[in-house]
Amino acid sequence: MDMGIKGRKAIVCASSKGLGKGCALALAGEGVELVISARGAEALEATAEEIRKETGAKVTAIACDVTTPEGRAKLLAACPAPDILVTNAGGPPPGDFRDWSLDDWNKALNDNMLTPIELIKATVDGMISRKFGRIVNITSASVKSPIPILGMSNGARAGLTGFVAGLSRQIVKHNVTINNLLPGPFETDRVRKTAESAAKQAGKSIDEVLDSRRQQNPAGRFGTIEEFGAACAYLCSGHVGFVTGQNLVMDGGAYNGTL
Repeated sequence: MDMGIKGRKAIVCASSKGLGKGCALALAGEGVELVISARGAEALEATAEEIRKETGAKVTAIACDVTTPEGRAKLLAACPAPDILVTNAGGPPPGDFRDWSLDDWNKALNDNMLTPIELIKATVDGMISRKFGRIVNITSASVKSPIPILGMSNGARAGLTGFVAGLSRQIVKHNVTINNLLPGPFETDRVRKTAESAAKQAGKSIDEVLDSRRQQNPAGRFGTIEEFGAACAYLCSGHVGFVTGQNLVMDGGAYNGTL
């Protein structure tokens, strides 16, 4: 299916690897011009070159920290009028809430709630004026089904979700939509990181813990970044002008609920 976004311009945050990279690859495959970002310049440029070779798309790599005002300014200078915005940032570390300081909480809120809101604020009015905009926030399945050791992630991303629920319904009449992708377990570095403490406590290797978790998932596996990217491309497409404020859980059926 043609997604109807060839020639559109997109910003994809935190896209040198993992889920962000999956989104960037899928959008590039649809003929979208990309501006991708990450903190590490070397890995980012390698990803940009990979996308160029695989898709032929125009890709601009901006090494910056989007969780800072300076980083966001640098990113937006490279693409001041995006048609598509995919927000993404690494989640806060797992742990016990008793060990988290106010500074820890403020960083989690800044990175995973306020940074996406600032990027939306900087781009949404232009989208409204052009009568086209697609915003996708990569959040977490923990918004729908909280994970105790990811309390900071649960809280910060739930806050973003609540904000989006209101704004998305105010702007959809302008053909500007905002939706959220809620990933569960995918084959990424983040999944390995969250398995470290469980492996240590159980006296097992990280691979043993991950294999067990794969088997426990209804799909019998973790998701791939290609699957995630395809879902993102659809939510960025010309076909979703009537879909907004939604939260698409991608977890292989791990969330056992109907709503």
